[in-house]
Amino acid sequence: MNVKDRVAVITGSGQGIGAGIAATLGRAGARVVVNDLDPDRVESSRSQLEDAGIAVTGVVSDVSTAEGAAALIQGAIDAFESVDILVNNAGIARDKWLVKMSDEDWDDVLRVNLKSQFLCVRAAAPHMMEQKWGRIVNISSRAWLGGPGQANYAASKGAVISLTRTLALEMARYNITANCIAPALVDTPLFRGLDEEVRERLVKTIPLGRVGTTDDIGNAVLFFAAEESSYVTGQTLYVCGGRSLGAG
Repeated sequence: MNVKDRVAVITGSGQGIGAGIAATLGRAGARVVVNDLDPDRVESSRSQLEDAGIAVTGVVSDVSTAEGAAALIQGAIDAFESVDILVNNAGIARDKWLVKMSDEDWDDVLRVNLKSQFLCVRAAAPHMMEQKWGRIVNISSRAWLGGPGQANYAASKGAVISLTRTLALEMARYNITANCIAPALVDTPLFRGLDEEVRERLVKTIPLGRVGTTDDIGNAVLFFAAEESSYVTGQTLYVCGGRSLGAG
């Protein structure tokens, strides 16, 4: 999977899945731009990649705002003079039953999970269009299929899939592809922070009998980002250990 010297921008890559994606693309030869709201997370992720011999820069910005999205893309241009791969990974959850969900719970999740993707694509697309090459990889979730207590999260992730399909149609003439990853449970600090009983119960819902790793997600992103995947666009790839096949 050839991404050598391509410039890859990964939102929300200060930790967890985003940091794993950044590491996978970097090991494959991409020049990486890491991003987070938290300066300490950005510096930690950046320094770990740099120590691994990966060309990397970090940008602290809130990509759920137009200013923050534009600053991230400009940071990539300033550091590496290009934006070739955009991975929209930033996301949050505010799980509650619908009748207990506040306006803020709804708005925050839609803003971070969905609006940030729109804003980052809008900022990056002109550069990709000019160079007639680009890869957009949006992170959705198996949760878009629906789940109790996740009305806001499921809605945002379902909308990401619709956004991706539309981007694929609009961007195709410029040799830009847009695809989507739908993970399920992944071994991140968030998952490890759950009670052991809850973790064990959730693992039982996965046909393969284990949670995913950040490498599992990173390798799927690498496939969509690579030169060799130039004829694949508008697709959603479940990376979920089979969990999307049932109602668990």
